[in-house]
Amino acid sequence: MPEIPETMDAQVVREHGGPDAFEPATLDVPEVGANEVLVEVAATSVNPVDTKIRSGAAADLGPDAPAVLHGDLAGTVVAVGAGVERFDVGDEVYGCPGGVAGTTGALAEYAAADAATLAHKPDSLSMREAAALPLVSITAWDGLVTRAGVEPGDDVLVHGGTGGVGHVGVQLAALEGGVVHATASTAEKRALARDIGADVAFDYHRDVADYVEEYTGGDGFDVVFDTVGAGADNVEPSLEAAALKGRVVATVSRGEASLDAVHSKGLSFDTVFMLIPLLHDDHAGRVRHGEILERVASLADAGKLAPVLDDTDYALSDVSEAHRRLESGEHVGKVTVRVE
Repeated sequence: MPEIPETMDAQVVREHGGPDAFEPATLDVPEVGANEVLVEVAATSVNPVDTKIRSGAAADLGPDAPAVLHGDLAGTVVAVGAGVERFDVGDEVYGCPGGVAGTTGALAEYAAADAATLAHKPDSLSMREAAALPLVSITAWDGLVTRAGVEPGDDVLVHGGTGGVGHVGVQLAALEGGVVHATASTAEKRALARDIGADVAFDYHRDVADYVEEYTGGDGFDVVFDTVGAGADNVEPSLEAAALKGRVVATVSRGEASLDAVHSKGLSFDTVFMLIPLLHDDHAGRVRHGEILERVASLADAGKLAPVLDDTDYALSDVSEAHRRLESGEHVGKVTVRVE
């Protein structure tokens, strides 16, 4: 058994605010309960929900102050609670077990995690690479495999094809046999989308009717995966781009938008919110997260799926800069933070 200290270094948020809201803190190492493991955290990644919790825009989702944020982690199991059978001390794991109300986050040297939410880390990936995958992979899997049910030959449109969820979505849709079309904001990002599996990548500013005509002969896309959302700004164009009886899945659907097209075209419209099992103590949902991540790990080790990392390197003490980078919109791929 490795020696576990009584205290640990962490970055916490005591009051909501900008990226500089993070403060260094010394906290007690979490105790491990039944069905939990203690993970020595090696890396975490920044997701938009983390920045929203920090800023107060999604304060209701966050842990109590002093809040340890971030759900995604990769690290090594150093203690195992009663009832845990899937993991042993020394196992390298990854997952998204916390960072929200009622849980502990990954911006600390150690994190207690519900073992159900974790999977064995892909052998082929570094800790930083593995930490980039959990939330976005689960979201993309739920959206495209579970909800939309992409089938071979489907015309698939992924909005935000090089974003966190989008770049995994492009790869999964291609693996499922879809003809993948991705939107992205710059030529660099469009080239990346094609490199990771998109058959076509184009500027999201284009008129919907124009690209529907060019790429589907006016029929529309069988599946639209909207990872951008923002109410009417992107939900309505996503519905417009869908084919008759098409499947539209959104990852961000807060705000107001007309759903007239859902009725007039007989669409299915679904949403994915990956944090639900964590926020509502949904054990079956947490188990399913772990199962998805085991399948993602197999794909990664087979060379069929890989995270794209932003060309930055942040330590735990640099987490403010990591949040600033994500919010700038200048990143390409996932922004990660080394905790080790």
